[in-house]
Amino acid sequence: MVKKTLITWWSIPLFCFSCFLSSFCYAEDLTEFDYPLLIGDWYWINPDVDALQTDSDNAASSYRAMNLKFSSNYEFSIRLLHKNGSIDKWEGEYDIDESSLTFIAQGQPIQQHQYMLSYNQFLLDGARFTKLAPDHLAGSWRSASISGKDVDPQLSGMSILLRPDFLFSAEISGHNGRKKEHRGIYYLEDDKLVLIYDGGQHQSQFEVDVSTLTLTNNMFGMKAIMTRN
Repeated sequence: MVKKTLITWWSIPLFCFSCFLSSFCYAEDLTEFDYPLLIGDWYWINPDVDALQTDSDNAASSYRAMNLKFSSNYEFSIRLLHKNGSIDKWEGEYDIDESSLTFIAQGQPIQQHQYMLSYNQFLLDGARFTKLAPDHLAGSWRSASISGKDVDPQLSGMSILLRPDFLFSAEISGHNGRKKEHRGIYYLEDDKLVLIYDGGQHQSQFEVDVSTLTLTNNMFGMKAIMTRN
């Protein structure tokens, strides 16, 4: 039988939700996805303004913008904004390996493309897409309250900076003045927020409005209510 121990603020790898690096904890579904950096909305804006103002038949110049959206259940959607303002859209499933991405959509030929991927840049057959974070989530947040049965009473607070380019930094502090900081990247899907940093990753659910961010981890019954700095 696994003996349950109190999580002390100085031993946790990332703020108060994090016993997930213990051998007694298991990754949730989203953290098990093989290509997490692909998840989200990607945008390409045609940089060739002159081509948009001509009647060129070049394929790239026929679009003002493109939007690709990928989910962890291997579904995708594509929206193409034409020069004349019309929009084409289709949805389907995708397959991916280390170098190629395959789109499978009903009524469309199967398409395979070469790609390169980082936490906020996606290069697809030479077209560079950028991932955009929700405006209301990016920013600097500081804890107003932290509660949960496994929260050490020595934990005095935490802060987290979620940058629009999907980099983050987080700091926890104790009543004795000790602090611990982590930096890394994050990604989102629906109400799930996953932080990836040197040594591990952590998933929590989030709710956000203009001035309040609530992070919860149902596995450990913990909640942090954050206010925008």
